Amino acid sequence: MKKNMGTIDKAIRIVVAVVIGVLFYTGVIAGVLGIVLLVLAAVFVLTSLVSFCPLYLPFGINTGKK
Repeated sequence: MKKNMGTIDKAIRIVVAVVIGVLFYTGVIAGVLGIVLLVLAAVFVLTSLVSFCPLYLPFGINTGKK
């Protein structure tokens, strides 16, 4: 698994995940939408930690340094 995410991309994903988490736990987003967004936030954190996004492969996207 080759890394295809840069530092800025990872930071943006982490910030978005934190915002979604805070909105969910404060009750701003709830229900099915809240759970779906919480799962998306978990995926963002996971892909940021491993520096690999599987959706970038088919499109040939690489935000990391070359």
